[in-house]
Amino acid sequence: MKYIAYIALLFSTLIFAQEDPVEQDSTVVHYMIIEGDSIPVTEVELDEVLMLPNLSFKDRNARIRYIVLRRKTHKVFPYAKLAAERLEALQNRLDQLERKRDKKKYAKVIQRYIEDEFSAELKKLTKTEGQILVKLIHRQTGKTTFELIKELRNGWRAFWFNNTASLFDISLKKEFNPLAEEEDYLIEDILQRAFQNGQLEKQDPAFKIDYYACVNKWSEPKKKSNKSEQ
Repeated sequence: MKYIAYIALLFSTLIFAQEDPVEQDSTVVHYMIIEGDSIPVTEVELDEVLMLPNLSFKDRNARIRYIVLRRKTHKVFPYAKLAAERLEALQNRLDQLERKRDKKKYAKVIQRYIEDEFSAELKKLTKTEGQILVKLIHRQTGKTTFELIKELRNGWRAFWFNNTASLFDISLKKEFNPLAEEEDYLIEDILQRAFQNGQLEKQDPAFKIDYYACVNKWSEPKKKSNKSEQ
């Protein structure tokens, strides 16, 4: 009987030893409770969070420039965000319409609505605020203000608006390119900080922006230590 007991004990030990690797190799399944039901998930997606570098300025003028640019960016970004939302809603509605005449009629209604909604507020903007808005409209829609006017109206109206804006040092063809222009990088930095601290409601750009590539290009190079110089 003792031999039988030993054999049984050894057999059970071997069984458990064989099961352990299976448990270790198996995929761990987590459960999320949604409306009372347990939903198995194998991974949890998290929103990307940018690690923003500490602000540093080479001199007092650079600091003042950033502060002024921040105030103007915070002021005009909601207009660019609203424009992107209106244009997206317009496009979605136009896609649902089949007849060309209905599309044209609906587009005119929305155009007048957008113009009436924006005109009063845009008249209050300064020259620099107007140019920042033009850049941000491109960031949020992927199209320049000139291109949008050309699509919504016609080429001549876009040309006329651009020439009129040029009298005030504003180009409606201006694009947002933080990797090529330092001011655009500063604007992008201001937006990312405002998104994270809740000062502005986040809206993703219409095209990919490599924030870290911009930081690497425009950040001041670190000075070498005395030891490395010797």
